[in-house]
Amino acid sequence: RMSRHAQQLRDHDINPCVEETDASRKCMDDNNYNKNMCTDYFLKYKSCRKFWHNVMVQRRRNGIKPEMPSAEERKKMLESM
Repeated sequence: RMSRHAQQLRDHDINPCVEETDASRKCMDDNNYNKNMCTDYFLKYKSCRKFWHNVMVQRRRNGIKPEMPSAEERKKMLESM
């Protein structure tokens, strides 16, 4: 059984970068943990986190709850860009 924290990290409504996390982890597994082989995946993860962190900060400033948009709301936001 996963810890609550681990479950939250797998929750698409809480963590907007689940797919990037999984891709990075898979790359590391596939490449015998040679980080140099997975740089692109790490950069995608990093830019995902940065993007959604900025969205969260802006929503917090504007008093919008929840601070992290739901998975469905994020999908619509990305489609409108």
